[in-house]
Amino acid sequence: MKGWSPYRTLLEPMWRAAQDENLTLVSSPILVIEALVKPLRDGNAAIETQYRQLFEVGAVRLLDASLQVFEDAARLRAASGLRTPDAIHAATALRADCALFVTNDNDFRRVPDLPVAVLDDLLVEDSQG
Repeated sequence: MKGWSPYRTLLEPMWRAAQDENLTLVSSPILVIEALVKPLRDGNAAIETQYRQLFEVGAVRLLDASLQVFEDAARLRAASGLRTPDAIHAATALRADCALFVTNDNDFRRVPDLPVAVLDDLLVEDSQG
């Protein structure tokens, strides 16, 4: 998608693997809000449509935000100081036993047992490797 640069080289293989059903991408439903705000604000219907298509075809499996997830998120927020939406994302990932949590937010490193991959760090490693 437009605007992914410089992360395109990191993210495209992940999206392809998900579309080929070789990888399962999961998120909390908050991702829908986070993805759509900018294209809606900018009036960019093309990007909005691309995001909606990703959700509709199941490229990203949106997990229900259960009471347990919210309770876990409250504990994570209390312990780590994460903002509420981020705590919900982290709790969702932990409940789903995610192998990797892909983000560009270093704050998630404060969550014990969450296997975090920060895109900017991966770019640096990629450019040095």
